[in-house]
Amino acid sequence: MKYFVTVNGEDHEVLLDGDGVHVDGADVAAHVADVEGTPLRLITIGDAVHRVLVRPGARRGQYTLSLDGHRYEVNALDERARTIRELSGAAAAAAGPAPLVAPMPGLIVRVSVRAGDQVQAGQGLVVMEAMKMENELRATATGTVKAVLVSPGMAVEKGAVLLEME
Repeated sequence: MKYFVTVNGEDHEVLLDGDGVHVDGADVAAHVADVEGTPLRLITIGDAVHRVLVRPGARRGQYTLSLDGHRYEVNALDERARTIRELSGAAAAAAGPAPLVAPMPGLIVRVSVRAGDQVQAGQGLVVMEAMKMENELRATATGTVKAVLVSPGMAVEKGAVLLEME
């Protein structure tokens, strides 16, 4: 089965068949195993084993992955779902960059940008500590920071707006 995967704005084609896994035409030795009762997955790529926290997003095919202290926004759709989304117009992008919101309750450790700063997709914006782990929150699109609404040491709730973008 063929999947179209976007990771922090970078597109990839993943083919799963009887011969294995192929990413952008290259053969990859990979395996995914669920850790029962948790949102964790053990992903083996070659000889390396990674523990990945997977959280589903708001729409089908959207996920937030946490790996080695980094956060990745991922869209993964099979051919059928991608075609349906394109035909229905659901793939249309928002008018501008979305505000950065807290994915979980936590403590702001570092703010790497100021109002007026230009940011690129994937650039680190805010570091927050949650569940005794530091998580770097990154820009999902290119834009300008309109307002910084948090500072280091602040406690925030899930869904709190941290930065406004334009």
